[in-house]
Amino acid sequence: MKQIAALFFLFTALLCNAQSGNWQSLFDGKTLNGWKQLTGSADYEVENGMIVGTTAEKSPNSFLASDTRITGDFVLEMETMMSDSISNSGVQFKSNFDPKANEGKGKVYGYQYDVDPTARKWSGGIYDEGRREWLYPVSNNPKGQILFTPNVFHKVRIECIGQKVKTWLDDQPVSFLVDTLSANQGIIALQVHAIGKAKDAGVKIYWKNIRVQTKNIKELPFPKGVYVAGLIPNKLTPYEEQNGWKLLFDGKTTNGWVGAHKNTFPDKGWKVKEGILQVMASNGDESTNGGDIVSKNEYAAFDLSFDFKLTKGANSGIKYFVTLNEQSKGSAIGLEYQLLDDDVHPDAKLGRDGNRTLASLYDLIKAKKIERFFRKPGNWNTGRVIVYLNNHVEHYLNGVKVLEYDRGSQAYRDLVAQSKYKIWPDFGEAQKGHILIQDHGNEVSFRSIKIKELK
Repeated sequence: MKQIAALFFLFTALLCNAQSGNWQSLFDGKTLNGWKQLTGSADYEVENGMIVGTTAEKSPNSFLASDTRITGDFVLEMETMMSDSISNSGVQFKSNFDPKANEGKGKVYGYQYDVDPTARKWSGGIYDEGRREWLYPVSNNPKGQILFTPNVFHKVRIECIGQKVKTWLDDQPVSFLVDTLSANQGIIALQVHAIGKAKDAGVKIYWKNIRVQTKNIKELPFPKGVYVAGLIPNKLTPYEEQNGWKLLFDGKTTNGWVGAHKNTFPDKGWKVKEGILQVMASNGDESTNGGDIVSKNEYAAFDLSFDFKLTKGANSGIKYFVTLNEQSKGSAIGLEYQLLDDDVHPDAKLGRDGNRTLASLYDLIKAKKIERFFRKPGNWNTGRVIVYLNNHVEHYLNGVKVLEYDRGSQAYRDLVAQSKYKIWPDFGEAQKGHILIQDHGNEVSFRSIKIKELK
């Protein structure tokens, strides 16, 4: 009987292990064995089966790291809570530690699942600590912007399969990143963020039920409509293709584009090389070299995303609802997402109240940018324009919304009446139009131009 009972319990244990998907607990609920503090002076201790971190005055970001270094695909889950909303926190994954950095104080760098209890609601966003900063601000996915309520435990899920990183908060899909980095390995660490004021010392962050799965992983599906931050140039994921995204530039040819007011692509002024569509420098004037190019197709409601890289002092633009009906000199007429080196180009100081600066609706609405979310000329940035079925329009820069307006509204028409476009009847109100990339005589590069028609 004892042997039968032993076999029964062994079978039950094996069955439970199989059903749990081979999850490995990283915290025994009793001690910090298997964990080591890498940086900072925040306090970490164990209370009632939880790891508790406490913010400390005059401390840099503190990280408590698991000794378990994960290689290959994995899923990480845990529950976390904060005692207040005056600070933020995060969970490092696929990260590394450089003990020689910061004059020997060390530096943790790599992916971070952000924990943000503020009204911004970016919890579940993907931040690249100590390296590239924000990779997926949650403003990319408004449905994933969930308030991280203080004093309530929230469920975290991070899924890393190949070069894909997906996150959830309380079982709600939040971020979808496809990165160029292929090294799927690193440490897991719990962050207590630095604080700026002495009065903010003592905020507590709690973690429990920390577990990782490295075998028998089943990828959880995302619902339709989540924006994918794809960092691999000119490539769509199967998820994007299934959701209606299409490349407007394939990285190899100019298929799908023609010169404005032409039947063919310009024979000068533009080139395609190494996956980049580039307008060449000439004399800085509008459409005097190769000229503007436009998409062969026209679009009504859509989600348009594009990577761009400015040279110093450059000027260009992405225009939409371009009909080519106006007999204008220089560039064709349309609503314009301005591309500009604000620090050097004189156009930044023209117009009204900064409405000709980068990411603005040119000559109409100024983009409200935060400097840290723009990478200077010589670096790649991502622009995005969404036109909804109800004619509500949004501009984004590197995942952050910088302006919005309602096309055809009285407020919009009042702006047009004060602009250079006032001479064009019903400017910007066409039912559909082409996408245009402007030749303004400066070298500007483009890649990963993709669009989804909204229906």
